[in-house]
Amino acid sequence: MNKRQALIAAALATVCAASVGTASAATASASAEKEKCFGIAKAGQNDCAAANGAHSCAGQSKTDNGAAEWKYVAKGTCEKAGGKTAAPAK
Repeated sequence: MNKRQALIAAALATVCAASVGTASAATASASAEKEKCFGIAKAGQNDCAAANGAHSCAGQSKTDNGAAEWKYVAKGTCEKAGGKTAAPAK
């Protein structure tokens, strides 16, 4: 590898490392601005496991607007959309 190739490789590594750091900071910031909203997920569009244990993964809800199904939404918008921020009682 000559000097020119080494400089290009080092520059690319620096750019890649900087973009990874920025992406993780953006992800942390985005998740801080979201909240779980129960009762608004459409069938097959839930974000994770059901609160009542009916299933353990995203996209497995069988009905629209199930009380135990949830999606992440922007903070402060859940109740406006007709959902609840607390999981239903078991």
